[in-house]
Amino acid sequence: QLQLVESGGGLVQPGGSLRLSCAAAGFTWDYYAIGWFRQAPGKEREGVSCISSSGGSTNYADSVKGRFTISRDNAKNTVYLQMNNLEPDDTAIYYCAARRFRQCVLTYEYDYWGQGTQVTVSS
Repeated sequence: QLQLVESGGGLVQPGGSLRLSCAAAGFTWDYYAIGWFRQAPGKEREGVSCISSSGGSTNYADSVKGRFTISRDNAKNTVYLQMNNLEPDDTAIYYCAARRFRQCVLTYEYDYWGQGTQVTVSS
């Protein structure tokens, strides 16, 4: 059974950093592009960043460019989202998702989703 598990969320002050992890089990990880999405209270889920199956291509939402970095370690079946200079507007539940394509997208065309991890940015 395919499973995605997010970790690394928490409470951080504005300007702080967090690193989220998305770990996988049950499938051949390097066949899948991975995306990170987030959903804030009262808002629609939005694409934050994504990475191709090889790790050679990445994409970011304009709101996080220059602050967030996505990477993957296929040997560990893990994708990371390094989040720096966090802002209160980054507060949301963060989800990772997988799709069996080389290329990633920031829209919802993903087959598998994790349960999410809460990120709260507040002083």
